[in-house]
Amino acid sequence: MTTGRIRTALTAAAFTVSLILGGAFINREHTLYVQADGRPVSITSCTISGSDVVCSLSAGSVPASDDGKYYIYADEVYQDGTAGKVVATAAAGPSATASFPLNYNSADSNLSRKFLVAVKRGGQMVQVSNEHYITNPEAIAAHTSPRRDTGIKGILPDLNRFTNGEMQDLGIQQVVYNMDMDEICVDASVPGAIQFDYNGQTYYFNGGRIKSFDALIQNLNRCGIQVTLVLLNGGQSPYAQDLIHPDARDGAECPGYALNVAEAAGVNHLKAVGAFLAQRYSGQAGCGQVDNWIVGNEVNARTSWWYTNSTSLDYNVNVYVKAFRIIYNEMKSQNGNLRIYNSIDQEWNRKSNPGSFLAKAYLDQFNYYMIREGNIDWGLSYHPYNSPLYDPYAWNGPAVWVQSGITTPYITMQNLDILIDYMHQPKFLSPSGEVRSISLAEIGYTSAFGSDKQEASIAYGYLKARSLPDVDAFMLFRQTDDAHEMESHLDMGLCDLNGNKKPAYEIYKNLGTANEGVAKARASQIIGMDIDQMISQNIVWTRGGTGVVQ
Repeated sequence: MTTGRIRTALTAAAFTVSLILGGAFINREHTLYVQADGRPVSITSCTISGSDVVCSLSAGSVPASDDGKYYIYADEVYQDGTAGKVVATAAAGPSATASFPLNYNSADSNLSRKFLVAVKRGGQMVQVSNEHYITNPEAIAAHTSPRRDTGIKGILPDLNRFTNGEMQDLGIQQVVYNMDMDEICVDASVPGAIQFDYNGQTYYFNGGRIKSFDALIQNLNRCGIQVTLVLLNGGQSPYAQDLIHPDARDGAECPGYALNVAEAAGVNHLKAVGAFLAQRYSGQAGCGQVDNWIVGNEVNARTSWWYTNSTSLDYNVNVYVKAFRIIYNEMKSQNGNLRIYNSIDQEWNRKSNPGSFLAKAYLDQFNYYMIREGNIDWGLSYHPYNSPLYDPYAWNGPAVWVQSGITTPYITMQNLDILIDYMHQPKFLSPSGEVRSISLAEIGYTSAFGSDKQEASIAYGYLKARSLPDVDAFMLFRQTDDAHEMESHLDMGLCDLNGNKKPAYEIYKNLGTANEGVAKARASQIIGMDIDQMISQNIVWTRGGTGVVQ
């Protein structure tokens, strides 16, 4: 297995391979583009230049037309084909350039629209290219702030214990926290609502809830802690019903619903949410700074976190990609240094829930659309939990679930190298030719079967993550046990329900400090092997069975 430890390790020669998804190619500038499947024209780039959008077109064969012109259409994400409006024309030829106004922050904004080329043939408009989105929204970002990157050591905080100094005592460098759009979206009738005018419309946000987020984020920033927020769509608030996808309105009860990219009201609302949050938490509005946003949670788990009533992988990924594009462009147009992540779980090639999609298949299809419609600098949020979740051994998983090849049922911390290698493929690289940021935004280990196993697992997980330069976050789940989770033997907190610190607290505290040797010695004693050797030599132990605790 090639481990590829350096993010830009691939050579220039590797970028000339014409491999990838049917008609995908990589040029010498590391720009990945896809020839239109069955369509003769390609939009090779679509970028903001000043106050305009500039689209570059190429054609292997110039399509026949009535008038020798290319027509560039701007479609909203819920429109297909020539349903949008013509924003520019160009003389049809092997190459062409078309430009048109961006119209930023107006009712006719093109920032998050998709563009396509058509020709007039027999008096009818015929689409001759695939769709393409703007790929450099950061070009107009007026609120860009330096990132607060200090290290990967993170946690899901217990806000009830925030003021007791534990975060500082643990040496936490990052936190991850949920923001549900149900909690923040309101209308003008709600007292204290915050007004936000965007794209010619007025939107309102819950003043009390937003100000509580302001205080939290500012306090974290003052402690030198970087913030990642997970943007969820709980679907319960009467003020956010337009954000629920029509195919998720069948009465199914889920903690998360697909975002509405099928109707104008939902799309416009989503654009405003993205712009408002990125501007407010840019670090320049006096409300604190959020460096990372995760769009949804484990979105391949359809019946749990990104619900629609469709069982089609392609359909569900397409819905997610459209929502991701909107949030990405709206947020990055405010703060160009933000990182925007997707989110998948550890069920790489096996799904425990028949209503879910395989994580690998979901990631592949997501990347396919990203390449086809304009490569952007998206990041991967991955949750490398043990399988089963309550298995206490991070370093010695069940052989039936944790394997060394790409067909492994699960990717946990033990075989995370498989994911890293996979993301080093040319087809997954960022527009600049680098391996994408990988955030282990949710990972935890239970103490239900012995506090010693939790100690060693946390040390193994953190040290393994730190050994991989492409991993930018290790977010331990969680600071304090959760009573509901404990019913399933998921006692994952560093503290118990009474606030007592478990032995794992001390070991996590010492990791990444001058006292790290103490933590390593303790973990090595529990494991029965030097933990540095196990990680540096990528020694993977597995055991028989399917996860019965031994």
